[in-house]
Amino acid sequence: IPENVVFVSESGVKSPEDIKKLASIGADAVLIGETLMRAEDKKAKLDELKSGLSAGSEDGETDIGKAGKQEDGIASFAKACGRTAVKLCGLTSEADIEAANSLMPEYIGFVFWEKSKRRVTPERAAELKRLLKKEIRAVGVFVDEAPEKVAELLNRGIIDIAQLHGSEDNAYISALRKLTGAPIIKAFRITGSGDIAAAEASAADFVMLDAGKGEGASFDWSLVAGMKRPYFLAGGLSPDNVGQAARLLRPYAADVSSGIETDGKKDKEKMAAFVAAVRKEKAQ
Repeated sequence: IPENVVFVSESGVKSPEDIKKLASIGADAVLIGETLMRAEDKKAKLDELKSGLSAGSEDGETDIGKAGKQEDGIASFAKACGRTAVKLCGLTSEADIEAANSLMPEYIGFVFWEKSKRRVTPERAAELKRLLKKEIRAVGVFVDEAPEKVAELLNRGIIDIAQLHGSEDNAYISALRKLTGAPIIKAFRITGSGDIAAAEASAADFVMLDAGKGEGASFDWSLVAGMKRPYFLAGGLSPDNVGQAARLLRPYAADVSSGIETDGKKDKEKMAAFVAAVRKEKAQ
């Protein structure tokens, strides 16, 4: 397998022993779906499977374990494919989910912050998640929420990833990780180079670079020129400028909410134009 190709095993992983065997033949990552979905206690099952990462080599890690945190494997995959992923955030209706299912972004977002005009309740999010294609990952957006509440939605499968958009620090992330094994995105408001440094040092699996909390404003893109870790780019993106952003910055993912709305509601045509603009850059 060429060095620039990420070897991902996508089927039949049911036990730590399976992970060890895959690591022994050079797998960089594994994709686990049905095994977790069938488990009554998903967190316990995930912890059991993770034990396959801690045995099988002299220093106590398999090759998969050495690949690092989840962000590293995904970032390597993105780099190898030359792709920027898409996250369509702030979905609130069946029509929004229908549009997403037809466009197949890598991520969609449900906002749980009470002050947001796009807020959905956990019950509403659960209804919408049932309609979402399984290939699309649902991100829950929170602002200074209790870790227990965030973990509950993750462990119930209402969302797949937590996005923290408040003052949550590494201690908060550590506390959340004790409650769930799901990936975590930490958003940073970018106003200067110090904010970039803080994002680089975050303990989260992914970071998001934004101008605020969903206001649709942009920041000075030149600040991210030296960014070393993969990131979600957000703030002021639209079908008109996301292609340029993907081409110039090569973020791991492009995140949009207000930029695909008309009169405060998601606009299917704008959603399609945004996705097409990003994927046009993928193909070049």
